[in-house]
Amino acid sequence: MRAGPDLALPPYPRPPPLPFQRSRRVGAQVDREPKPVGPVLRAVGPRLVKDARPAPCSARSLSRLSPAPACPAAHRADPMMRAPGLLAPLLGLGLALRLPGSGAADCGSLGPVDRLAFAPAARAPWMAPRVRAPGPLDPLYGTVRSFLSVVQLNPFPAGLVKTLLNEPASVKVDEVVRYQAGYLVCAVIAGLYLLVLPTAGLCFCCCRRRRRCGGRVKTEHKAMACERGTLMAFLLLTTLVLLIGVVSAFVTNQRVHEQVGPSAAAVPETLLSLRGLFSHVPQELQAVAQQFSLPQERVLKELDGVGVSIGSVIHTQLRSTVYQALASVHSLGQALQVSVDHLRALNATSVELLEGQQDLEPAVRERREHLLALLQEPSCRGCAEALSQARALELGANFSQMPAMDDVLHQLKGVPEANFSSMVQEENSTFNSLPLLAALQTADMVRELKKAMAQEPGGLRTLAEAFPAWEAASRWSRALEEVEESSRPYLKEVQRYEKYRWIMGCVLCSVVLLVVVCNLLGLNLGIWGLSAREDPSHSEAKGEAGARFLMAGVGFSFLFAAPLILLVFATFLVGGNVQTLVCRSWESGELYEFADTPGNLPSSMNLSHLLGLKKDISILLAYQQCREGAALWKVLRLNDSYDLEKHLDISQYTAKLQQELRSLKLEVKNLDLLSPAARRDLKALQSSGLENIRYPGFLVQIQKPVVNTDMEKLAQELQGLAQTQGSAVLGQQLREEAQGLRNLYQEKVLPQQSLTAKLNLSVRALASSAPNLQLETSDVLDKITNLRGELPTWATHILKNESECFLTREMGYFSQYVAWVREEVTQRIATCQPLSGALDNGRVVLCDMMADPWNAFWFCLAWCTFFLIPSIIFAVKTSKYFRPIRKRLNSTSSEETQLFHIPRVTSLKL
Repeated sequence: MRAGPDLALPPYPRPPPLPFQRSRRVGAQVDREPKPVGPVLRAVGPRLVKDARPAPCSARSLSRLSPAPACPAAHRADPMMRAPGLLAPLLGLGLALRLPGSGAADCGSLGPVDRLAFAPAARAPWMAPRVRAPGPLDPLYGTVRSFLSVVQLNPFPAGLVKTLLNEPASVKVDEVVRYQAGYLVCAVIAGLYLLVLPTAGLCFCCCRRRRRCGGRVKTEHKAMACERGTLMAFLLLTTLVLLIGVVSAFVTNQRVHEQVGPSAAAVPETLLSLRGLFSHVPQELQAVAQQFSLPQERVLKELDGVGVSIGSVIHTQLRSTVYQALASVHSLGQALQVSVDHLRALNATSVELLEGQQDLEPAVRERREHLLALLQEPSCRGCAEALSQARALELGANFSQMPAMDDVLHQLKGVPEANFSSMVQEENSTFNSLPLLAALQTADMVRELKKAMAQEPGGLRTLAEAFPAWEAASRWSRALEEVEESSRPYLKEVQRYEKYRWIMGCVLCSVVLLVVVCNLLGLNLGIWGLSAREDPSHSEAKGEAGARFLMAGVGFSFLFAAPLILLVFATFLVGGNVQTLVCRSWESGELYEFADTPGNLPSSMNLSHLLGLKKDISILLAYQQCREGAALWKVLRLNDSYDLEKHLDISQYTAKLQQELRSLKLEVKNLDLLSPAARRDLKALQSSGLENIRYPGFLVQIQKPVVNTDMEKLAQELQGLAQTQGSAVLGQQLREEAQGLRNLYQEKVLPQQSLTAKLNLSVRALASSAPNLQLETSDVLDKITNLRGELPTWATHILKNESECFLTREMGYFSQYVAWVREEVTQRIATCQPLSGALDNGRVVLCDMMADPWNAFWFCLAWCTFFLIPSIIFAVKTSKYFRPIRKRLNSTSSEETQLFHIPRVTSLKL
């Protein structure tokens, strides 16, 4: 395919200036000194090195390739003198292209592989962690845990739980009793409390009916004030302790009630998240498979320009070689044209000189004879010197003795036949159209490849369908759904019973609070009554009221002691075992170790069996990996049951791409570099024998004068002699001879001298350039022949290299996708964080949000319950000192038996 000289290919850079068109500017001057031509020139010979100067200007026929400044006449006159230097880059071409490293693969022209931006297919973790915020009750929770750790000193009963799970009927009671020894001690204490305190209450009631308990102080003594103050202080301290306990009980009771609702709501939420863990995986895998379109579209897009891209690379890597070769051919063509022009000018000038000499010889001979006859006359005075010059008036050069050039002219007949400028321009345009040529030749291949690349690999289509354990996963999903549906009624019942528990807790806490209020009112009224006894008109009603409030508190204490201790023990037994048996072992990891021990869990609860895995997995390790965000692939070790690489194997998909790109061919035979006519011209020049012409023979005759005598000087001397002669006739004859000499000189000698100068220019030009021109012609023909034969090889080598680079680039996109899928599936998709999150949240809900306030509630209530005992004792003791003092009389008769007796008001100083 050939393009015209004006063919423009905008996407590709214009060719660089040819070597002989380049110049370096230093300031305002053009530096025409050539760059060093390298060691290759030394192999040509010293003469070539001497003349190896690239010309700063070229023929105007290549001006379209690279604009060059107009060349001065001096440079245009001798292109042959500069031609050998133009061959220097071409001489080193073959050596440069055969260097060991010249064929190394270089993919820099394609640039780095772009990074594809894949959208994450894995969803964010669904399970948000639950954390109990720090609060003022944390010290209380810590105290309760410490108390329970003292109550339950035994470690986790792995053997007992194993027997309970596998063979419930074979559980031994003594093992249970041994493990629950601490709780049995607490049960004994609660039983004693339940037995002793109601009994003491009945006894107190009986005594009170007989007025033997809680009566009055009968006598005044000195230590009574100290006893009364001590009792009031202990009662007040006990009441404050009860107040703190009942307030804490109210708060923890409310906290349990507040946490039941969110905790119950967390169960369906957790189950829903666990269901999503299984149901979302097929969607994520499908999203992963769909993103194969990213490398696919990129490859399809780059396939559209593969021909142009590869053609551009071949053009870029070969252009310096081709441009140098074309520049050498162009320069040699110019030298050929100049040489032929000089040769033809030499031949024409020689013919003219010979013809002119044939006409000049008789005229000079005749003029010489006339002058000799005239100057030898006796009457000619002072003619001796002119006579000697006239005797030398004869031809100097003999142009008939110049060497013959008929054979050379015959060889160069019709040369140059080719137009070297047009030929180089056409070859240059053909070479510049190489990217377009490559695009046209690869169009069919690209079309077939795009059809093959538009399909999806079969392995990716089954990526989601063949994922392992989905049958078991679907069973889990259905089971979780059933559990979620069935748990909702129970959760509602839990909330309903929690309401009853909360009401009962509030009522019993209110009873304790009522006891506290009675104690505080009794103390306040009693102290008020005691302070008023100094007044003679005081009333004992305040002290009596205070004592009655204290006794009321004692009555409430005896009455509600049994319900209190029963509620305390029931909540303690449940909450304590949850804390010591479940929460403590859960937090320490003993539960996971128990589940990991073979044989502890029944086969129906084996996680590996339920998931359909080939190997057993460690629940503790799986939990730890899930907390770190690991995927199910790593946790469940699915690589043993699922060949991911089989689904990611796209070698069959890319086989056609590799086959077509590696078998890609590009024809560059249209790039001839030298037309047949130009080759004939150069071969004619090579065999013309131009260097064999005896140029010294021309120079010998050229160096001789056309006429040995200076005719103008002789004419002037004759003119002077004519004036000095005594004879007018002789003087007239001398003047006529002078004029004849002038006419002969102007008409015949002067043209011969001009032709001699012209001949001298051509001879010297040919003599200086012919030897090098022959050598350069031979070298250019050899190099062009070799280059024409090697260009397809070099183009094929570059084509293979670029095809391999392009294939590597396209396979890089697929490799990015495969690596991303491998990482996405094995590390991100189906993250089991919801599993660890559900376990952690379950522990937080059960232990931190439910068990801690639950245990704190019974702990505070037990605190109040046991402090009711000192409250009863101190209240009964203190109430005596708030009642009026019974005074003993000196008389034998009592106040009641004396009629009309007016008692004397007495008082006991406090």
